[in-house]
Amino acid sequence: MLEVIIIPVLSDNYIWLVHDDKSGETMVIDPAVSQPVLEEADKRGWKITQIWNTHWHPDHTGGNAEIKEATGCRISGPEAEKKRIPTLDVMVNGGDTLSMGDYVADVIDVPAHTAGHIAFHFASENIIFVGDTLFAMGCGRLFEGTPEQMYDNMQKLAALPDETVVYCAHEYTQSNGEYALVAEPENKAIEQRMRDVIAARSRGEYTVPTTIALEKATNPFMRAQSAEILAERRTAKDNF
Repeated sequence: MLEVIIIPVLSDNYIWLVHDDKSGETMVIDPAVSQPVLEEADKRGWKITQIWNTHWHPDHTGGNAEIKEATGCRISGPEAEKKRIPTLDVMVNGGDTLSMGDYVADVIDVPAHTAGHIAFHFASENIIFVGDTLFAMGCGRLFEGTPEQMYDNMQKLAALPDETVVYCAHEYTQSNGEYALVAEPENKAIEQRMRDVIAARSRGEYTVPTTIALEKATNPFMRAQSAEILAERRTAKDNF
């Protein structure tokens, strides 16, 4: 099995360190910075061989160059954003695959937060790395795309098996949940989840990863029944 380690950085970013013991490969998802990643890998005796970027934003790519310089790793990311991620070695699009040892991830196009945003789905392991597209009880802001695109993204992700574990890139759960309570005031699942989230955060615990099943029950953006409803909810959340 792949081992996934959480590395909290900056104010609310999460970097994911992924290790395959059989091949000895270690991969980093969206390194905002380099030093905590290099230190965590060194502490575990792991050598970083790959970086995978979901999109170009600096809080997802800022550590690329220094990690590559220190380890010689290969960096993969969205071809559509190659001009904005100059450290890329491998450019991929939706429908392509990336490999880590014997594990193969499907690349899924999820544009909207950025124009070329992608996600990485290890179907055999029931895990997906979604960057800033899907959050616990939220979705990414529509910086470079449309509500229609984000609605389509939500449908793609909702179609994955319920047990799929979702690794997103920020600790936004409590603030997302506060809006979710307003968006769906009759949803008892959101009320219960918020109680759990508040308790977890009071103990200093992380609230991610999440699962597709949990998001289908409590995420007002995944639960939006049309692109128009998603657009209304996104605007409301932006101004919440």
